[in-house]
Amino acid sequence: MEPYAQADTPDRRGDLPPSLPPQDLSTSRDDATSRATATPQDRATPQHRAASARDFRLFWWANAADALGTQASGVVLPLLLLSLGHSAQTAGLVAGLSLGAGILFGPLAAVPADRGARKAIMFWSAVVSALALGSVALALALGHLTLAHLLGAVMVERFATACHEAASRGTVALVCPPDEQPRAVARLGAADQGALILGPALGGAAYQVSRALPFVADAVSYAVAACCVRAMRTDLKAQDAAPPGGGLLREAAAGLRLVRRQPLLRLVLVWTTLVNGAAVALYYAAVFALERSGAGALPLGAVLAVSGAAGLAGSLAAPRAAERVGAARLLTAVTWLLVPLTAALATAAGPWAYGALLGAVCLLVPLPAVVLQARVLLVTEPALQARVGAVLATASGGAAALAPVLAGLLADQVGTAAPAVGCAALLTLLAAHTTRRAHLAEAAA
Repeated sequence: MEPYAQADTPDRRGDLPPSLPPQDLSTSRDDATSRATATPQDRATPQHRAASARDFRLFWWANAADALGTQASGVVLPLLLLSLGHSAQTAGLVAGLSLGAGILFGPLAAVPADRGARKAIMFWSAVVSALALGSVALALALGHLTLAHLLGAVMVERFATACHEAASRGTVALVCPPDEQPRAVARLGAADQGALILGPALGGAAYQVSRALPFVADAVSYAVAACCVRAMRTDLKAQDAAPPGGGLLREAAAGLRLVRRQPLLRLVLVWTTLVNGAAVALYYAAVFALERSGAGALPLGAVLAVSGAAGLAGSLAAPRAAERVGAARLLTAVTWLLVPLTAALATAAGPWAYGALLGAVCLLVPLPAVVLQARVLLVTEPALQARVGAVLATASGGAAALAPVLAGLLADQVGTAAPAVGCAALLTLLAAHTTRRAHLAEAAA
């Protein structure tokens, strides 16, 4: 339900905010997974290939519908709260809690998914999300929506989404032969970015017609996703799934232990967490500023759509940029460039200015994000990649959960320019830290 929560990170399917999913990263992750988990698709006959193509189409539609609905409803959530008479601080608190409801469960949900419950988790999480968002739409239509109801529904939806994200990791490797996986992952990435571009604009337009309509659309999207997952025939169980051992918490913590041992993983953790948190804070700062200036949902949706298009362009350009510039120099340069762009948002006025500056930020962030995540795969054994990804997603998700709360507090108590000023200061510290550590990205190549 939250837009823009992936600025780093993972994409919604795997793990580095809602907003800038790098296609090359996902391809590498699924390629690595496919090498570690030999499936019947590796020896696919024409009949098996036809069946896998059908299952992939269902999986693609499930993810595309889910992403489109999430972006459509998420963009209007803060506007709904403000229209109901709540403050920007309350809107930020609800957005933060909605993200925080799920961030602690990703690493735990990854364990039963690895044990073979991937399909069941994806199906039931979509069903629960559809019911939660449907209840919000119904209460709005009847005029009886309370803050407690909205907060509870959003938290349930985010918890279910966290389970879905954890369970869906590695699905491409199980439904597609290895030679088709790069194209499959590219199509999934295109669907996510397309939803990021179209969803906010559709959500803003729907909100102008009826405040309940974006939430109806999101509930329907989850129902479509559940039906598509249910119709998949592939077992979705990795053949070499590890047997239970050591307890759920100890198994889930294996990824955290590896992150603590690896300097590169620690750098990725710090960079993605802070950049993701800053991106989410800047988005909500733009929401609060545009709302106070009298701009409606449609201009806000257009701003987010521009940012999504810029993120798509940055993702596509990232591999070539890394080859020409070098991983370390690219990481350092982009981090420093984010500082003046963020500071400039403190003086922005109007949708055009916010769209241009947020678009520039979204264009730059994927460039080093793709490189960092590709390096993660080089230092992570295949059996731990899902859990390491869950650790990184949990950290960046925690920052995304806290960012709206702080942005709302600063906007209410200091002014709408305060979140951008704070983010600029934070990114300055990150740029200094990255300058000292950027050589790790080259060393891992």
